Amino acid sequence: MGKAEIVKIAKKHIYLKDLSVTGCCLECTADMDKVTVVQDGKYKLNIKPEREAHVGSFDLEVECKWIRKDNQTFEMGFQIILSPSGRHFQRYVDYLSYKFYKIET
Repeated sequence: MGKAEIVKIAKKHIYLKDLSVTGCCLECTADMDKVTVVQDGKYKLNIKPEREAHVGSFDLEVECKWIRKDNQTFEMGFQIILSPSGRHFQRYVDYLSYKFYKIET
């Protein structure tokens, strides 16, 4: 999937695991100290879709709802508070829906 950056906190090794119009899930191998900080407050995510999507990067304003640790990996679930008004976000959601529908059938 695409990559993500939690602006002003974590920039490397964060991957977009799931995305919908209401929320998203990120997976990372970041230090627990940085991940713990994410639990409090609202953040800006910069989403960088994979090349095959032919969609430019976009920002989301999000609030962390949960964090789950699994060995050396962390998953973080976010509620989307504000999404961009441009086409990139909706085109990427549509692309991911099509991609996963195609895999399942």
